[in-house]
Amino acid sequence: MGSTESLRSINYMKNRPKVLIAKVGLDGHDRGVKVVSRALEEAGCEVYYAGLHHTPEAVVDKAIELGVDLLGVSSLCGAHLTIFSAILKLLRQRGSKIRLFGGGIIPEADKKNLKKMGVEMVFGPGTPLKEIADFVRDTCKKKELTKVTTSK
Repeated sequence: MGSTESLRSINYMKNRPKVLIAKVGLDGHDRGVKVVSRALEEAGCEVYYAGLHHTPEAVVDKAIELGVDLLGVSSLCGAHLTIFSAILKLLRQRGSKIRLFGGGIIPEADKKNLKKMGVEMVFGPGTPLKEIADFVRDTCKKKELTKVTTSK
């Protein structure tokens, strides 16, 4: 199975995953998030790219407004613990079920801390796009199953 074919497997899901991809803070390096956004779009996701230089509040507001399943944040500036912590706190304060994942230049020890805080997954440079698409698909499938189970 070719990589493009496997990326397109999300198209077979009942509901297309909705994902907001964002850069928070002063980090201006956005090549990676643009590549990931495009790959998720090609894989069948409904992707919104927020662009650069947002506050945690603005990103959470936009994610809730759009009704996304997942919020993906890229951090290359070294402020990932502060940024992700602020986003998680805001999501919880607002009673949101949106799941957070991230990527960027993040040390392994910090990846573990982010996961303990509630970040679903943290991807590093060079992560295969299929791995990210599979994560999105699998996470949204779990979320859909939870909706069905709790609504019965």
